[in-house]
Amino acid sequence: MKQEYKLKYGEGYLTFNLEEDSILQELHAQEIQCIEDVEKEVQHILDHPKGTLPFNQLFTARDKVTIVVSDVTRLVKLHEFLPHIVKRLNNLGISDEDILILVATGTHRNQTPEEHQKIVGEELFNHLTIVDHDCDRSEMVYVGTTPRGTVVEVNKWVVDRKVILTGGIVHHLMAGFGGGRKSILPGVSSRRTIAQNHLHSLDPEEAHSNPLIGVGALEGNPLHEDMVDAARFVNPEFLVNAIIHTNGRIARIVGGHWLEAWEDGCQWADEKFGVPIAKQADLVIASCGGFPKDISLYQGVKSLFNAALAVKPGGTILLLAECRDGAGADEFFGWSKPLVQGTLDPDLRKNFTIPGYIFYAAVEASAKAKVVLYSTIDPELVKPMGIHGANSLEEALKLAGVNQDRQDILLMPYGGATIPLYKGK
Repeated sequence: MKQEYKLKYGEGYLTFNLEEDSILQELHAQEIQCIEDVEKEVQHILDHPKGTLPFNQLFTARDKVTIVVSDVTRLVKLHEFLPHIVKRLNNLGISDEDILILVATGTHRNQTPEEHQKIVGEELFNHLTIVDHDCDRSEMVYVGTTPRGTVVEVNKWVVDRKVILTGGIVHHLMAGFGGGRKSILPGVSSRRTIAQNHLHSLDPEEAHSNPLIGVGALEGNPLHEDMVDAARFVNPEFLVNAIIHTNGRIARIVGGHWLEAWEDGCQWADEKFGVPIAKQADLVIASCGGFPKDISLYQGVKSLFNAALAVKPGGTILLLAECRDGAGADEFFGWSKPLVQGTLDPDLRKNFTIPGYIFYAAVEASAKAKVVLYSTIDPELVKPMGIHGANSLEEALKLAGVNQDRQDILLMPYGGATIPLYKGK
C-alpha cells in the first residue's frame, strides 16, 4: 500500500507516494524539548558559564568588543539570543560604539544589508556596526604559526579586543562539528591560512580524502586540531553557541570557555542527532531540510555525505535540494575541468580551496552510490561529477527507480542534521 510523504524543498514541500512496506526507517533526531524562554537561558549561561568566569567578571566598562557571527548560510537563530548578550554588555557600561559585529564569512561572499538584518535582527542592525570579513581584502594580522605549520593571519577586529564567538553547532564533513573554533578558522582568517589548514582534508600519501577527518570526528582529526591551535592565538573571551532542532527552533544554548563549552555542545549534539540504523538501504531519499540548508549545492551536498552513510555500496541516493543560488561558490563547477582531465587530486593539492574540496568529496560520494539530484541546477553541470541531475520531480523519481523495483528505502527528511549510525561491517 502506498503512503504519501512530504519532504522540505526550498521554502516549500515536495509530496510523493511510496510503498509503505518498503520504508525501513524515517530518520529523525531524538525527542528534544526546545528552549521556551531564550532570554532566561542566555542570562543563566552568562552567569553560570562552563569553564570560565561569569560574564560580568570578564567584561568591564569601555571594553572594545567584537562579536563574531555566522553568515546567512548558517541557521543559528542568532537574532533570538544576541540582543540579550548586547544588552548585558550595555548594562556593564560598554556602549554600542564600542561593539562591532564581524560576520565570519570564511571564503564565502559578502552579505547584503538585508542579510545582515536577517542575521542579527532589526534592532541590532539599526544600532551596531556590522562588518563582513573578507579573506582576500580585510586587514589581516599575523598572530602565530600552529604546530602543524599553518601561518595564522586573522582579521584585525579580533586582535587587541575582547572577542565573543557566536554560531551554531552542527555535524561537519571535514571538521567533525561546526561552530566554536571555526568562527576563527576559517571564519575570520586569510585565504592562505584557510587553505593551509584545509589541506589536511586530503590524505598526505594517497589520492583520496584523509580518513582521519569526517562527520563527528574530533579526536585525531588534524583539521580540527589545527583549528583549535589557531583559535588559541586569538583566545576569545567568551562563546555562546546554539544547537538548532530540525524543527528550526533552538534546542540548546551552550556558553562559556570557547573550547570547553563548545565541546560540551558537540557531545550533546552527537547524542541527540545521531540516529542508529539497523541496516543500510538500497535507496536513501534525503531532503536537506529546506532553506537555507539547500540554498546551494555547496551547502546541500552536506546531506549527500550524511546519506552516503546510510546507503548500501552501489545503492542509490536521491537528494532533494533546491539550490536557488546554484553552486553557491563561483569556482565550484570550475573543478569539473581537472576532473575530466584526470588531474583533480594534484590540482587541488596545489591550489586548495574549500569549494574545491567539497566538489572533490561529492565526486567520491557519487563513486560509491548512484546519486540523483533534484534541483534547479542544469543537469549538464553535475554530469561530470557522476551525478544524475533532474529538474522535475517525476524525472528524478524515475532516475532513482522509485516504486519501479522492490527496494529497501531510508527517508532522511533532515539530511543535513541527522547522522545515520550503522555498526555493520
